[in-house]
Amino acid sequence: MSDVERAEAAVSAKSPRGKLSGRLLPLFGAIALMATSAIGPGFLTQTATFTQQLGAAFSFGILISVLLDLAIQMNVWRVIGVSGLRAQELAQRVLPGLGVVLSLIVFVCGFIANMGNVAGAGLGLNVLFGLDPRWGAVITTALALVIFINRYFIKIMDRTTVPLGLIMLGLTLFVAIVSSPPVDQAALQTVVPEQIDILAITTIVGGTVGGYITYAGAHKLLASGISGPGKAREIANTSAMGVIATGVMRWLLFLAVLGVVSAGAVLDITDNPAADAFQAAAGDIGFKIFGIVLWAAAMTSVIGASFTSVSFISTYSRRLQEREGLAVGAFVVACCTVFLLAGQTPVTVLVFSGGFNGLVLPLGFSVTMWIAWRRRDLLQGYRYPKWLIVVGVVGLIVSWVLAVLAFEPVFALLQ
Repeated sequence: MSDVERAEAAVSAKSPRGKLSGRLLPLFGAIALMATSAIGPGFLTQTATFTQQLGAAFSFGILISVLLDLAIQMNVWRVIGVSGLRAQELAQRVLPGLGVVLSLIVFVCGFIANMGNVAGAGLGLNVLFGLDPRWGAVITTALALVIFINRYFIKIMDRTTVPLGLIMLGLTLFVAIVSSPPVDQAALQTVVPEQIDILAITTIVGGTVGGYITYAGAHKLLASGISGPGKAREIANTSAMGVIATGVMRWLLFLAVLGVVSAGAVLDITDNPAADAFQAAAGDIGFKIFGIVLWAAAMTSVIGASFTSVSFISTYSRRLQEREGLAVGAFVVACCTVFLLAGQTPVTVLVFSGGFNGLVLPLGFSVTMWIAWRRRDLLQGYRYPKWLIVVGVVGLIVSWVLAVLAFEPVFALLQ
């Protein structure tokens, strides 16, 4: 915990209300950061794209993503939270040099994903105000800078991501009801899909739990000073609540899109497919609602991706630690600049970023499971639950299989 965060905690602890807020806000902030990162603009676009292509069969991919989310997040949060060390610090203690490799991988993944996030922000403001998506990306970057140049940016992150997450959930629920999806077909094909698309599954998994998203909530807990074996139950409950929140949002969005696709609507998967779905469900109001949802998802994901990515490199420099907010702001600007120069359409960037994160997901998670299984010393003597190790290993195997099978199709997206 930084000196600024300690000062904030001391002030908030002076009143009963301050004590409650000081205890709960960091927890809800960590949940919101993980959840909103997992349901960012990439997931919105990916869900619309693959629901158009696969219909109700895509529900199987949603199921796999939720199950993997549970297996991965519950282990990652517990290992990082109990140890009190960031993922790269743990990896470095497992094998010298491994932490540096993991930091570079996650940083690059976060950079690519954040290009997709600023692209999504541009699409959101395009829907709301008709702005060129590139200008929308610039405006969102400027708003993010306002947060990160503030010395209290950790607290501001909490107060930004929580309400935006609730707005996204409420508006998507409304559209899901209006679109009248065939729930019976979705339920059936969740367990007995008519077709299985490996690229779709890997992309949706990567877009919801891969890359930087794996560590967003856990690193946020550490930044808020919540760690140690005595906090294991609190950490476990918080991670489970985060997965539940993301799972509910995923299903609502999928059902909203499925309803309009089943009714015969054809989405333009090369432009802004999720916007087409919301408009088909609720007319012009639905179109504007989508703009709000997409921008909120993008803004919160920009916050999550930037904070988490920089958290992987700030530990190597005392100066970066002291000026972490400014470093995060610089990261956002760099992502926006590269997106503007890349020349790819926003939809292509969003789908590719999810697929790429799915490819690298098993690398860092392998380190997590090794520590849970063999390195009790790094967990301060904590006795790790055996059932959770088994669940984690199953998730690890599935993530490696998906990464291998989807390697070629993911990079084919850029051709």
